Amino acid sequence: MLCSVVLSYGEFLHATQNLSLAKEIYLKVIQGVAENKDFSDLNAVAACNMSSAEVLLAATCALGQLEAHMGNFGDAEQILTRALSTAEDHFGSHHPKVGAVLTCMALMFRRKAMQERSSSLLIQEGLYRKAIELLKAPQLETDDREAKVDRRDIVALARGGYAEALCVQQNRKAEGEKMKTWAEAAWRNSRLSLAEAIEISKSSSKVLVIDARTCRAL
Repeated sequence: MLCSVVLSYGEFLHATQNLSLAKEIYLKVIQGVAENKDFSDLNAVAACNMSSAEVLLAATCALGQLEAHMGNFGDAEQILTRALSTAEDHFGSHHPKVGAVLTCMALMFRRKAMQERSSSLLIQEGLYRKAIELLKAPQLETDDREAKVDRRDIVALARGGYAEALCVQQNRKAEGEKMKTWAEAAWRNSRLSLAEAIEISKSSSKVLVIDARTCRAL
């Protein structure tokens, strides 16, 4: 699907901080998928709609992440909520893709709290917990060197973000440090460290983008 190829280019631009052009591409992909949907042909829906749904989900989720990276948190929350509804409607409320979107939402609330010097720990904790559950993360006691972890980087990102939320709470710091150690060992992204992925710096030329099609961290 052409829209999927264009979306990948948009994600590349996004990941390298070309945010304005990436936003244009995301909007065009969303519009393109919407215009090409033909729900009057049930056979076409059965054969192709899942692919279209994946592209629509990924483009919407990426746009929400981009708005968060630009500091437009109100827009980001609305768009990511729309992505969450798309994921639940097309893939089911217990699908790992839902966990990937929830991870994006939790990171958005973290960045919003940091920028606005506010607190959203309870919201972040709830989102991270649900995301980790849906992503089917292994137990913390599992030896990471032996464990097969599907969607490894997203699981590590969710646990890493959750760990940061726990570490600022004195009575839960030990739990957070344990989770952080697991997440850092599981992280495999070579472009960014886990800390860089969680803590976006304005001076950095790179940001993390979660691709909801593949549940990968780009």
